Amino acid sequence: MSEFKRIPPEQAQALREQGAVVVDVRDPATFAALHISGSKHLDNHSLHAFIQGADLDAPTVVVCYHGNSSQGAAAYLVGQGFSDVYSLDGGFELWRTTYPAETSQSTGE
Repeated sequence: MSEFKRIPPEQAQALREQGAVVVDVRDPATFAALHISGSKHLDNHSLHAFIQGADLDAPTVVVCYHGNSSQGAAAYLVGQGFSDVYSLDGGFELWRTTYPAETSQSTGE
């Protein structure tokens, strides 16, 4: 079984540019307020549908607030059969200071 890898924002951005899936495990209100552009919100309600519809071999980057919760979520995805999973070190907080132009707000739910 493979394991997830911890990566800095620069590597996550390179993966995004190559088409990686970015999933955000922060709470819904925080995600709606500001998130990495193109990322998907993942929580207990959307997790099953995400896994069912996912390409398990596609690079998947997991994002949380500071890079701690994403490690647990990344390990869970690996356990569900995902083969190329990354946890963003520093989380969204580091991302938004590194790539402020690569963030967006949700426009309604």
